[in-house]
Amino acid sequence: MARRSLTSEDVRRHNLSLVLATLARAGTASRTELAERTGLTRGAITLLATELLERGAIRESTASPASGLGRPRVQLELAADDAAVLVVLIDADRATAVVTGISGERLVRVERRHGRPMGDPGRVLDVAAAVVEEALADAAGRRRRILDASVVVWAPVGGDPPVVLADTDLEWDVVDLLGMLRERSPRFAAVVERLPAGARLTADASVAAAAEARLADDPETLLYVKADSGIGGALVVARVPGAAATTLRSAGSIGHIPVVPGGEPCTCGQRGCLVTVAGPDALLRAAGLSEASRADGLAAALDEFERRVRAGEAEALAAWGTGADELARALQIVSLLTEPRVIVLGGFYARLADDVAARFVAIQPRVAAIVPPPPVVAGVLGADAALRGAEHEAIDRALADPAVL
Repeated sequence: MARRSLTSEDVRRHNLSLVLATLARAGTASRTELAERTGLTRGAITLLATELLERGAIRESTASPASGLGRPRVQLELAADDAAVLVVLIDADRATAVVTGISGERLVRVERRHGRPMGDPGRVLDVAAAVVEEALADAAGRRRRILDASVVVWAPVGGDPPVVLADTDLEWDVVDLLGMLRERSPRFAAVVERLPAGARLTADASVAAAAEARLADDPETLLYVKADSGIGGALVVARVPGAAATTLRSAGSIGHIPVVPGGEPCTCGQRGCLVTVAGPDALLRAAGLSEASRADGLAAALDEFERRVRAGEAEALAAWGTGADELARALQIVSLLTEPRVIVLGGFYARLADDVAARFVAIQPRVAAIVPPPPVVAGVLGADAALRGAEHEAIDRALADPAVL
């Protein structure tokens, strides 16, 4: 099928959203700074800024020179003070809903444990609906209008409309998560009804990877691998200046690379998958902490596991040693195929990233002396990586249509 040619209107709309996205990230910027950051001419920025000022999408403010001398500089900033986005995260332990202003300030956060009822998405969605109702009620009290809504899950997503394809962490098969959430949350259903694109359903690894890439100054290629209950990942390639990163989901199933021949059966149908030896549930089971996970929640049990590893307790050290060695081997396999500039470890792995990095370096081939391996570093966003990434993407989508601001 022939690709549609861009028109001058397409270019104008793209440039308007580029200016808005740049201001959203910078907070404030002068017209000259906008020209430098976007690559557009000063004349183009002047015309675009004039249109956005007339629409009320941005406003002018002033900032004094650093020296305190001379005329104040005219700065531009977003003016859509009533606009916001909604992001819902459903993980293996909790349901969280956040409402975030269009400039990136988080306004509302509500979260509750769902107790991890295996094989019962309805009970999980009951809790998710409750936090969404509370978050949206708070947003309504602040007179915020929701311009974008997305739900993030720790599971692969596909189809049109999108559904959860399977969730080994919660023992789900195909689940129409968005439909179930609309049925349980009248406020969510009303928001989705007003949005032209409806709500989005997204796998967590891709948005978490994009968020970490932003903070790593957008390296040409970044491999992100995280462990929360399962193991997931994504490969982020270079972003076009001013645009969102392009995220490839080719590393999304890294947890199901079979690393132990004839190993333990995995819920995916294979044997010896990485998740069976290096996934958080596997580590906790090997360290005798499965009951603590059921009683206190996954996050608390992983805190205790880390404490025992750092304290040198034999059972936890043995579990971690086996898992970390296999994780390093899996990173080696994927990095040889994808050649990332940096490997970022998220979720629980971020806490022990230095140890994984040392094991990764120890198994490098001899050519590593000529072509150094990519550094392995800890992600900086911790458990909030997916939320932050989804917030960024939701804001970018909202700013892509200046007419709605």
